[in-house]
Amino acid sequence: MAFVSAIFLLLIFSISPLESASQSTLTAYEVLQEYDFPVGILPNGVTGYKLNNSTGRFSVYLNGTCTFKVESYELQYEPTIKGVIDEDKLSRLEGIKVKVFLFWLSITEVTRDDEDLEFSVGIASPDFPVSNFDESPTCGCGFDCDNHVSSREKKLNTIVSS
Repeated sequence: MAFVSAIFLLLIFSISPLESASQSTLTAYEVLQEYDFPVGILPNGVTGYKLNNSTGRFSVYLNGTCTFKVESYELQYEPTIKGVIDEDKLSRLEGIKVKVFLFWLSITEVTRDDEDLEFSVGIASPDFPVSNFDESPTCGCGFDCDNHVSSREKKLNTIVSS
């Protein structure tokens, strides 16, 4: 009986590290793709994440608050983003806001419907093509980082040449 118990414990300890090692090798962006979401719904700079595979509860960690503009929208990601992930659906989201006119509204759910993503802010749910999220935005400048740097360089060149 003790021999069977010892073998059972050995099997548990030898299997568990392999399972956790294979899960920990995936990035948060790769996990998104496994659930049929594009990587661009998360900004660059994710420092880590936790995922409960049985419930879908997750936490994603950034180095700090991340704000950027995409088209006419200003988005803000808190240092910790939480929610529940399932195939084609992120629900009970916490930590992501969008500025609409003068108000910050929480994005509470993201649903994929074929080639569109629907972002729910409670009172409205605008749709955007999935292809808009093929790459991750960068904190501070979104997808317009080249122009952001260029305008900063132009200001520096003006100051230096004066």
